[in-house]
Amino acid sequence: MLMLTKNKRRYMTQLSQNGVISALAFDQRGALKRMMAQHQTEEPTVEQIEELKSLVSEELTKYASSILLDPEYGLPATKVRHEEAGLLLAYEKTGYDATTTSRLPDCLDVWSAKRIKESGADAVKFLLYYDVDGDEAVNDQKKAYIERIGSECRAEDIPFYLEILTYDESISDNNSPEFAKVKAHKVNEAMKVFSDERFGVDVLKVEVPVNMNFVEGFTDGDVLFTKEEAAQAFKDQEASSDLPYIYLSAGVSAKLFQETLQFAAASGAKFNGVLCGRATWAGAVPVYIKEGADAAREWLRTEGFKNIDDLNKVLADTASSWEEKVK
Repeated sequence: MLMLTKNKRRYMTQLSQNGVISALAFDQRGALKRMMAQHQTEEPTVEQIEELKSLVSEELTKYASSILLDPEYGLPATKVRHEEAGLLLAYEKTGYDATTTSRLPDCLDVWSAKRIKESGADAVKFLLYYDVDGDEAVNDQKKAYIERIGSECRAEDIPFYLEILTYDESISDNNSPEFAKVKAHKVNEAMKVFSDERFGVDVLKVEVPVNMNFVEGFTDGDVLFTKEEAAQAFKDQEASSDLPYIYLSAGVSAKLFQETLQFAAASGAKFNGVLCGRATWAGAVPVYIKEGADAAREWLRTEGFKNIDDLNKVLADTASSWEEKVK
């Protein structure tokens, strides 16, 4: 069971509502630029990225327990979030070196856990790409890297949220049937690794262990898993860690994400909330670029609100309090 200091508990409470973390994720940088570039001919500007992040923060943190932003483009958005919403700041550089399979982590050059805390954050978030079956020397580097960040967060007495994105060094497409067959193993074993106390992680931000696009009843295409097999993957995930854990939406539709949460809970996953990004706000991107800030604000107040409100209703019925997993 996770031992929380008084300060960490206070921060964790600020990031959640009744022990459930209903957080909005908008720390995308490279992915956001690519999304924006689909709808305009010129390169997205810093001003555009900052304005869009600020619009989302201002409009949607009224309905979220907290928001995850990045220090590169997200600091203006931290200033306009709802006064009761907690703040997580990302510590990693965006993307990875595509010329190698190692996907080694890297912190933002002029940031530290201390500076993140000084910027008003209630938690440090770090993203790690991890292949549990990958090169042993590479994985050892990654473990040492996470130990350092965990030590920094302990020193600053601030929660450490570790986001794990799994992959296979020999499979290029994570949406492929080949990866779907090994995903549960990759996700659940990675959770076991980084639940060790030596890493200092307080909350795991993780993928669901099954690609629901290959589960019977959830797909019109190829079925790789029965509902029973998918449910077992969620049961195994719950058994893989004693830490609080939350789900990321991984860019799936709002509807599929909500249905997945309901299936996870029914399968015995006692997850403690979500950090949901594109499933909530992605539709605002083309509206912002084609019609401007006012139109994007209107989209956020209608469609964006509906996405987050529907998600909150699902969380109320499915998510468990992190307080049950800590001392």
